[in-house]
Formats: sequence, structure tokens, C-alpha cells
Amino acid sequence: MRILIIGATGFIGNRILKSLIEKPLDPQQAVIALTRSSAPKTESTAVEWRSCDLFSLMQTEVAVRDADVAIYLVHSMLPAARLNQSSFEDTDLILADNFARACRKNGVKRIIYMGGLIPPTGALSAHLRSRLEVEHALAAYGAEVTTLRAGLVLGSEGSSFQILAQLVKKLPVLICPSWTRSTTQPVAVPDVIQLVRYVIQKESLEPGPYDIGGPDRLSYQELMEFTAKVLGLRRRFFSLSVFSPGLSLLWVRFITGASRNLITPLIQSLKHEMVVQNRKLLDQVPFSMTGLESALREALRGIKPTLRTSTRARAQQLKIKRDVRSIQRLPLPQGRSAAWMAQEYFRWLPRSLAPLILVTPNTRGETASVFWEFRFRFFPWPLLILKEAPERSTSDRTLLRIVGGVLVAKDSSPSARLEFREVLGGSHALAAIHDFKPRLPWPIYKFTQAVAHLWVMNRFRAHLSEKPI
Repeated sequence: MRILIIGATGFIGNRILKSLIEKPLDPQQAVIALTRSSAPKTESTAVEWRSCDLFSLMQTEVAVRDADVAIYLVHSMLPAARLNQSSFEDTDLILADNFARACRKNGVKRIIYMGGLIPPTGALSAHLRSRLEVEHALAAYGAEVTTLRAGLVLGSEGSSFQILAQLVKKLPVLICPSWTRSTTQPVAVPDVIQLVRYVIQKESLEPGPYDIGGPDRLSYQELMEFTAKVLGLRRRFFSLSVFSPGLSLLWVRFITGASRNLITPLIQSLKHEMVVQNRKLLDQVPFSMTGLESALREALRGIKPTLRTSTRARAQQLKIKRDVRSIQRLPLPQGRSAAWMAQEYFRWLPRSLAPLILVTPNTRGETASVFWEFRFRFFPWPLLILKEAPERSTSDRTLLRIVGGVLVAKDSSPSARLEFREVLGGSHALAAIHDFKPRLPWPIYKFTQAVAHLWVMNRFRAHLSEKPI
């Protein structure tokens, strides 16, 4: 069995990887681990490390070759470029769509995915809605998807648990908004690893979502009180009757140093009751789930707060880069395709930008490749040049490479591209720019060209909404 782990260097992925190395599931087991860098994270010969940018469908298709089962652990709540014109929901959606397409091409039949507990009623927060969308995206191309839906995972490296532990450690008095009275059912990270191993081996398990959680249900305030007890700390808790996500964001950021991008979706989800509804998997596994006190003691034993330092390090990494990623969700009229959307974009765009900017197609070379040139009227040099890539395009995905123009940096990446793709079974489409490097000085670019792109995409979205079905 060849097991592919996507997100192998993350909190849960690293634990799964170590477990499979130390206790192989069978003598023929082989483990493939994906990383964004080329350096292996372990010297074990039991693991084959592959470098992969999951935003690239081409790289992802190569990375998933020969896998029998894939464990998908990607969650992109933090920006992946210096300028990130994308919500985390659309970022997660395009990554899951890329991966599912690559699995279809390579015949990967089973995907195991870590998602979030979904409450049975009420409107979902953006975070939980995104977790559910990823489930659907992974299953959109024929793979059997088994989802382990969890709430708070108790583990020393987990961001959510680190936030909770730091609040209890640093604040002698905790003001508790109404969300702290929501019920949660935490699960110990060793139990999550056991459940993943069980699902990998249980090939007869019916695909679909399975809720997982520990044996204890309690409110977030009770969880913080219990954490203080385990730590041997005296803390006072005062309840408020308001939800106050904005206030919660401010004091959680101040105390933990975590990124706004990470904290905001998590806080917005705390209004939900995050408890197990579906026990089909928990009732059949041949082991007992860890109790809260044991799980907390184990998680607190190895905790080393890293959120502040990792947030600063990531900010510094992005600051020295000059790349841009923009992902915009667009309505796809019924019966239309991504190929149609790309054609409609280039029909609509010249009319939208006229008379200031001209958008014209040109055919060049022996292969009669189509180039789209953007230029100011009476300006001799093109601002942008896009080249259609028919060899990487299909009816449900159209790709154009960004190959030149005075607005493109001289050291621009050869992978700079614009794409239109269908997602979620054709119910929506994404228009995305990847790996683009502007020539303009960064402050000027950010408040001119970048703003203009969003203005164009918003107008195109409105145009699509008005199209007759």
C-alpha cells in the first residue's frame, strides 16, 4: 500500500507520518510525503519526499503518482503570497479542486480528509462552510472521500489549543463572551492518529463523513477552567451576555500574537455547538477514546507557544517577496463551462475598458498561438501579454500564461498565469492569477494595478450575474 500525506509537515500530518514510520500498517507499506520545499524533513528511508506547489495542477499531478490512498490535511488560513487577493475559502477550494483533479488523472481512489464538525441546524460560519466545501470538492471527480470531522484537537502543536492554553496561562482574570458557553467535544491528537490508521486499513468502510470526538462534552469556559485546574492555576472567570467577536479578536491577538487571518475564522465558528452527532465510526473502532484530563495533561506537557514567532517569521518572509495571488469566485450560468467563461471574459473586457485600454488578440508562430495584448490607446508597448495554453486547458479549465508586458517584472516566473476553472460540480467558477510579479514599485502597484484588477473582476462578476440562463 502506498500512502500519500498532503500536509505532512503540519500539526497532525507530522504525527501521522511518525506513526506510519514507527509502526507500518503492512510489510509492503510505502509512504509519500509532500512538502513545498525540496529538502526532506527526515532521513528515514521509509518516506519518499516530493516537492509540490499545490496551486499548480501540473506539479500536483506529478506528486500524486503511484498513490493508493491519500490523506489530505491542507488548510490555508494564512496568505500564500505578499499580496493575497483571496479569501481563505476560495484558496482552500482551489487547492482541493487541484488535488481532486490530480487524483482522477492518476487513479487515486481513496482520500481521507480531516474536516470540521458540522452542526445539524443554523447558518454555518465561513470557516465551517469552507470545511464542508472542501469535502465536496475532493469528491467531485470520482474519488471515495472519507472525512473525519473534528472540533478542537488537543495537541501541543495545535494552533487552537495553543491559543486556549496561553489565555489561561497569561490572564489571571478572563472575561468570557457568550461564545464561551458553546459546547465542544475535544479529541486527543493520539486518538486522531489511531482513527486515521484504522480508516486506512478498513478499506470496506463506507465513504462519507464521520464525526470524531472524545468522551467529554463541556463548554469552552468549562474547558478553560479545567485547563487552569490541570496547570495548578487560580483563575477568575466573568461571563458576558454578548458574542463580541471583534473584542475577542483583539484580546486573543494581543495575548497570543497569532495572525488575524488565523484567529478571525476560528472565533466566528465558536458560536456553533461542536459536538459529535454521527457515532458510526466511534462505535466500531477497537479502542477507547482518551478522557479529557489525560488528553489535557499530555498536550500541556509538550506545549511550546510558537504562534507569535511563527506569525512574525511568516510576515518577514512575505515582506521580501514580490509575488501576487488573486482568486475570485464567479457565478457560472447554468449550462456554461469554464471555456465559455474565458471566451466571454475576452468578449466583455474590451468593451469594459474602452476607450482607455485596448485588448486585442494576435496570432503568432508556427503553432498559431493566440496572444492577448493589453495596451493604452496611443501607447506603443503592451501593458500585459497573455498566451493561451491549449495543451493545459480543457472545457472545465482554461489556462493563459502571463508572458510579458511593461507591467510584468523582468524576472517574472515562467509559471505566472491566469486561469478560469469550474469547481463544485460546475456550480461556481474561479478566476485566479498565480505567481505574478509586478514591475511597478510595490506601493504604487498595490494601490493602482492591484486595485484595478479587483475593479475589473467585480464588474465581470456583475456582468455574469446579469447573463440570461
